[in-house]
Amino acid sequence: MAGMDSAQPPIAGLLLAAGAGSRHGSPKALRRGDDGEPWLLRAVGALRTGGCSPVIVVLGARGDEAELLLPDAGGGAQADDLIVVHAAHWAAGVSASLRAGLAGAAALDPAPAAVAVVPVDVPDLDGAIVARLIGDRPDGERSATVSPGTLRQASFDGRPGHPVVIGSEHWAALDRRLAGDRGARPYLVDHGVQMIDCGDLGTGIDIDD
Repeated sequence: MAGMDSAQPPIAGLLLAAGAGSRHGSPKALRRGDDGEPWLLRAVGALRTGGCSPVIVVLGARGDEAELLLPDAGGGAQADDLIVVHAAHWAAGVSASLRAGLAGAAALDPAPAAVAVVPVDVPDLDGAIVARLIGDRPDGERSATVSPGTLRQASFDGRPGHPVVIGSEHWAALDRRLAGDRGARPYLVDHGVQMIDCGDLGTGIDIDD
């Protein structure tokens, strides 16, 4: 795990994969890349290799079907570092998915210091990008330890992207700001989010259909 050590507090991965993907005709949680690998597994792998544990996967549309793509799935079984949350109100928009994921993180014992949030529809996300947000600065040196007060967001050629790292001190206040299809960005801007350039590691482009 790049840039991680035993002193680093636990940081959970939070994968948002609840949407219906209506313009494509199927949920993004069921989509596959050109190589046949499910986007869901690719994103889980990026969060894990980047240093996140556990990984919380938020499902919604056809969630039972999507859950079968995950390791140790079926019958409600979950790997030790993989937690599945089904967002009951996923159709309300990304706010409902993020709210369900934050509630899942807050229920962990012990609660993580922060979550690294990614949507499932960023196919070129990899562990190096995640690691930079939670452990490595763009110049390769060790970043400040992620803490409950941390707010960081990846940027790609000046464009905000993912992951977004949200410290636990912000979860309750962010929850109160969430509505409809509005995600965390307004809250991040209002609270001085630290932007981390990751343009050398990927495009950060999400496939928004």
